[in-house]
Amino acid sequence: MEQNLSSYYIFHTVAQCGNISKAAEKLFISQPAVSKSIQKLENGLGCRLFLRSSRGVTLTEEGLLLYEHVASALDTLSLGEKKVRRASEPGAGHLKIGVSATLCKYVLLPFLKDFTLAYPHVHVSILCQSTSETLRLLSEDRLDIGLIGLGNYHLAHSLTFHYILDIEDIFVASGQYLTNLQNQGVAGTDILQNCSFMMLDKNNISRQYIDEYLQKNQIRVQECMEVSSMDLLIEFAKIHLGVACVIRQFVRQELTDGSFMEIPLPSPIEKRSVGFVYKSQQNASHALHQFLTFYNTATLRPLSAPLYNTRCRSALPADYPCPQQPECRHRSEPSEHGYDTARYR
Repeated sequence: MEQNLSSYYIFHTVAQCGNISKAAEKLFISQPAVSKSIQKLENGLGCRLFLRSSRGVTLTEEGLLLYEHVASALDTLSLGEKKVRRASEPGAGHLKIGVSATLCKYVLLPFLKDFTLAYPHVHVSILCQSTSETLRLLSEDRLDIGLIGLGNYHLAHSLTFHYILDIEDIFVASGQYLTNLQNQGVAGTDILQNCSFMMLDKNNISRQYIDEYLQKNQIRVQECMEVSSMDLLIEFAKIHLGVACVIRQFVRQELTDGSFMEIPLPSPIEKRSVGFVYKSQQNASHALHQFLTFYNTATLRPLSAPLYNTRCRSALPADYPCPQQPECRHRSEPSEHGYDTARYR
């Protein structure tokens, strides 16, 4: 840019006022100084910007073209100044959060609701993506903080992890699907060896964690439908498409009302921790400091597993231990879905 910003500001003011004298008054400078600035700008651009008359000045075709760009540039600068001032106010700033769609829905959103009420001037950007992508963007300083579930991987030493809650992976199916399996002679601990699995795609860290469990327990997957979100797994299980690997805390209502039956496992899947992760650095943004302070002082309401419902137990053998209460045994009772546990014996 050959001309300095003040020349364009003077040009913009003259164009708005349509008169050099009025522009000089508005700018608190002399009329000759305004005329000299316009002349210098015209000489630099090699064209006339104003047509002068006794009534004032009007823009030429070239002047109008320049005015459109100058007006846009000055508006952008004004907006930038406002954002900078707002960012320097207490509780203001921009916070970029990376999170998977599942954790965003079930964990982050309830927390953000309280945070945005406490800090309304903080602009929050949420990037819904895989945990591996969140960790990559954190390492490249393209995110302020991430919400992740730990799995069979190690966090970089440069990252700090703040624990929120534990989650537990389980396998569930509808009563109707289990009835269909029973009619084929499949029951009890044979379910996982003969069912249609529904799991997240193989690139998902949660899926990799489950694959490791299956391999360790010598459970071979015969058929597997792969989807990109846990919400789809839940919905597909509801329409009797197969056995879905889900997180107990996210299907507590379905477990409570009997929509889902929990499938017996040879051993419980080890719980995983969910928490915020961010770079351990001294130059963290003001918004991140405020977010962490709020998180540390806020009373988080961890998602808890539902009270175990005996209606859900109807899909399991009568003598099979309750996954949440190993000492518990249930009587053989007909299920509302028609699944007769007596046939498991």
